[in-house]
Amino acid sequence: MKKRILTGDTPTGKLHLGHYVGTLENRIKLQDEYETFIILANVHSFTTNYRDPQKIRRDTLDVALDNLAVGLDPKKATLFVESEVPEILELHTYFEMLVKHARALRNPTVKDEIRAKGLEKQISVGLISYPILQAADILSFRAHLVPVGEDQAPHLEQTKEIARDFNKLYGEVFPIPEPLVGKVGRLPGTDGKEKMSKSLGNAILLSDPPEIVRKKVMKMYTDPTRIHSTDPGHVEGNPVFIYHEAFNPNKNEVEDLKNRYRKGEVGDVEVKEKLVTVLNEFLEPIRRRRAGFTTRPGLVDDIIKKGSERARKEAAETLKLVKKAMGLDYFG
Repeated sequence: MKKRILTGDTPTGKLHLGHYVGTLENRIKLQDEYETFIILANVHSFTTNYRDPQKIRRDTLDVALDNLAVGLDPKKATLFVESEVPEILELHTYFEMLVKHARALRNPTVKDEIRAKGLEKQISVGLISYPILQAADILSFRAHLVPVGEDQAPHLEQTKEIARDFNKLYGEVFPIPEPLVGKVGRLPGTDGKEKMSKSLGNAILLSDPPEIVRKKVMKMYTDPTRIHSTDPGHVEGNPVFIYHEAFNPNKNEVEDLKNRYRKGEVGDVEVKEKLVTVLNEFLEPIRRRRAGFTTRPGLVDDIIKKGSERARKEAAETLKLVKKAMGLDYFG
């Protein structure tokens, strides 16, 4: 049997370049090698956006489209909706019994989310329990590998703890999943902030049309210490060069631009113009595939419906093993 991957996205809007280098690229590359499950984690979206369920519904379909557009093959990978697999939520309940309250509060990703969104006075139980639900997502499919962005790694540590604790208490049911971080752990935003994020308005979306990509790139931060194009510039930590390194297949051109930039022999405009070309060439086949799916009404719904049905069967098998191990299989 092939080893398994479980990864996915919380639907909070269309996906961007940071998602691609963080996890999408790896999930596409590995769908032939691993049995792949991709979760549309819509229940997670309710932790911070519970007042707008229709937006979550739209975002779930958009995220499904983005996955298909970058090359996810529904014949090779199972794309499914979290809320359509209630076995995950039952497993989540059992896992909550294994995690101390203090440990849940200590998760750095939860603390970052609370701070970033100003939720200190309105923290839901669901937000605190977010990593435990993520553990249920992963372990429901007994995944061996989890492609993640760098910022999600602390969540996976808690998943590994839960798997180990369960196995120690009740017997070996779960493999211990390992993270696989993308080639660029964290892509900076176009505004120079550490992380690209839709909520910060500093993201280039996978579905952005060429003119929007141009507009965003030409406004990108570069080297704040450089006043004139003839001034020597810094390429380390410079978002424009980080993007060139991540997406420009012409490595000789990238090195040439870096050398000339350091010497003050090339301006920001030329470097950005080349980046516009690189990104639009990269995004064009993604846009084309996305358009192909949107012109076939009902196709995406059908893909995620069939995927959810298959995912539920797999999660039910795991839950059966869990309940037997815990002595909860009262009626066989």
